Amino acid sequence: MALILRFSARSARSTFRNATLAVLALLGFGHAPAEAHPHVFVSVKSDAVFGPEGKIIAIRHTWTFDEMYSSFAVEGMTGAGKGPSEAELQGIAKQNVEDLAQYGWFTQARVGSQKLTFAAPVDYSMTRQADTGDLELRFTLPLAAPASAGRAFTFEVYDPSYFVAFEFDAKTQPVLVGAPKGCSISLFKPKPLDPTMQAKLNESFFSGLSPGADFGVQLAERVIVACP
Repeated sequence: MALILRFSARSARSTFRNATLAVLALLGFGHAPAEAHPHVFVSVKSDAVFGPEGKIIAIRHTWTFDEMYSSFAVEGMTGAGKGPSEAELQGIAKQNVEDLAQYGWFTQARVGSQKLTFAAPVDYSMTRQADTGDLELRFTLPLAAPASAGRAFTFEVYDPSYFVAFEFDAKTQPVLVGAPKGCSISLFKPKPLDPTMQAKLNESFFSGLSPGADFGVQLAERVIVACP
């Protein structure tokens, strides 16, 4: 998993998982990770960006990471003695957007049933919230080709393995940027899992999933953009 970490040649997911478990152990959570999934929580703000021709050209993301993982990510970065410097944070942002490419930046977009692809992110940055110290990653994810919202443009932000939980910020709904008149944007919550499935969500369940299993989509929130 390629989030707010300095990477090695190992699998990004293994790196992220091992680092998270190490932090939990360090904080004295004992055997809690064996029963906990997901392990990292990300608050999402995502907007649909339109180009001058009235088509969607990008999704603009703002991801805020949970307190525990934000603290771990900047461990050892002192800057001028006041925490990580702006240059250090920018380095983390650059590493993130580059290494998240193999996971499609955890973003799925479609027009109708057609799956869309993305180009490399631009305008990326990492900041640290003054009040909480939580890390906030911002980046714009361009579509490989502009897309019409006339047939309903949809996108989701989620981790298929559900190791990371992405949830849209309840206080800030997705917005349209530069959209033609008459376009709308809506956020839809997924159906709750039934109690039987909910009871199974432990580490044994997730470690037993087959490679490529897309469990996370069941818990993904969906954004729908529609234009006349």
